[in-house]
Amino acid sequence: MASPESDYLAELYSSWTARSAAQPDMGLAATREMLEQWHQAATEPTEVSYAEVDADGVPSLWCMPKDGDEDRAILYLHGGAFVFWSRHSHRKLAGHLAKAVGSPVLLPEYRRAPKHQAPAQLEDAVTVYHWLRRQGIDPARIATAGDSAGGNLCIAVALKLIADDEPLPAAIMPISPWLDMELKGESLDANAAHDKTVSRAMLETLRRLAMPDDAVSDPLINLLYADPTGLPPILIHVSADEALLDDSLRFAANARSAGVDVTIEIEPEMQHIYPGLAGRAQEADRAIERMGTWVRPLLGLA
Repeated sequence: MASPESDYLAELYSSWTARSAAQPDMGLAATREMLEQWHQAATEPTEVSYAEVDADGVPSLWCMPKDGDEDRAILYLHGGAFVFWSRHSHRKLAGHLAKAVGSPVLLPEYRRAPKHQAPAQLEDAVTVYHWLRRQGIDPARIATAGDSAGGNLCIAVALKLIADDEPLPAAIMPISPWLDMELKGESLDANAAHDKTVSRAMLETLRRLAMPDDAVSDPLINLLYADPTGLPPILIHVSADEALLDDSLRFAANARSAGVDVTIEIEPEMQHIYPGLAGRAQEADRAIERMGTWVRPLLGLA
């Protein structure tokens, strides 16, 4: 049974749905401001400091745990359907992850649609990865992570590096990734009554804002068309009750068939991006701890 504390996320998502229904003319700026409240789901992590940095033109935020190993880094790409959220909305989640791993997390604020449609977000993510390398961090000591659309990006970065014959990160950690731009997953309908934020209608609207029509089959945007051969180990966290569950299941099956080491953790009765409840709900804390335990040896950490 889900913890009472995990209800916070369902209540937050439901409040957004209600406000949007009550204000059908809510503009993009107001919607972005409302969704920035997502940071409230997590508690403030202790013994983590923050520093703004310009990563080759991409505004970014270092989340640095006390006594963390600064020779390693997690590149974390925030979600928001390529349209919403920021480095500020995800600061606390990234801080909790930094503590669990024992190394800094870099949280970029990539360009957002509709002003900048996909693949602008992937271009910025790859730019930040290259910037990390120029800071002297070996690719074997970098992992990528991200949630929802950012879960897409953290995989797509590695796919782009494979295409460009460049060194890969050591590991990939998507959370509730949005991978299928054609919206063919059965869970979009099967879990519609359970998921309080993601729906087929919402994704159809956001897809029009986020990308040109021909992007829905681009293998660097719709990752179910990608060849996953050669990807590093992947750890996926997703909820059994969320609309995007099938995106994770189908991608994991494709990747395993291509010989990729994939672990998928499916948490029952949770909402989209439930690890965002870090510090508040035990399910989120378990997920963050699993991510840290899983990735540390891949980064060469004891």
